Formats: sequence, C-alpha cells, structure tokens
Amino acid sequence: MTIAKPILLAEDNPRDAELALAAMEAEHICDKVVLCHDGAEVLDYLYCRGQFKSRLRGNPAVVFLDLKMPKVNGLEVLRTIKADANLRPIPVVMLTSSREERDLADSYALGANAYVVKPVEFHKFLSAVKELGAFWGIINEPPPENCRSTQ
Repeated sequence: MTIAKPILLAEDNPRDAELALAAMEAEHICDKVVLCHDGAEVLDYLYCRGQFKSRLRGNPAVVFLDLKMPKVNGLEVLRTIKADANLRPIPVVMLTSSREERDLADSYALGANAYVVKPVEFHKFLSAVKELGAFWGIINEPPPENCRSTQ
C-alpha cells in the first residue's frame, strides 16, 4: 500500500521518533513520513521555508503532533494550523505523553482531530502508532489540495 501525501511526525524524543518510524515501516509507509524535531520545524515544513523551502508544495495527509516540544509547543503549532485557511483542513492528531485534562481540552478546543496518549509499554506504543499511521495515512481520505475551510 502507498499513500500520495506524506505524514508529518512532530516528535522531539529520539526514542519515540525511532519507535514511531519503525511502527510505520511495518505498514510500508515509513518512506512517506517527514520527521520534525520541534514546533518551529513543523511550521517551516508547512509553510515551505527554511530547510523545507524547496520541498514539493502541498499539505501532508496528517500531522502527528507532540504536545511538549521545544521552540514552539504543540498547542501553538495546532493554533497556527487551524487559524490558517490553507492549513486548517489538515487532520491533526495530538500524539503525546500528557494525560492532563487541560491539555486534552485545549487540544480539542483548538481543533485537534484526535488526542492519543502514547502508551508506555513498547509493544502497545508500536501498535498504537501502526494503527494511527495506517488509518490516517492509508485508510482515511485526506482533503483535496484545493480544499479551503469556510470557517
């Protein structure tokens, strides 16, 4: 199975990033994953600037967004995405260690499409990321490139 649009994975923890990529490799979508290590990098990717200024234009199929990241935190990235009519249609899945009710409420209030707490156990983490990657990267139909939200 292949996907046309990449998955944007925002993860500052090298171990979690490595595990997430391994899990998605099992679904044969690892080659379609763009890894960003902080929120500023995510925004650079989405706005085609900095190290991503020469990338092919177009939105990712989904953004898997860690909440607690350096430079720009996940909530600020989410706020920026959902405030921009060109980016708003991108599904954003908060993939975080936080079980704080406030983080959950803030994420949904800002427009997150899903909130997934990273399982601590190795195999459960792999399984969760594999399922997320398969659903959002293969099964789900992403919005067309010319889709602009009317909100």
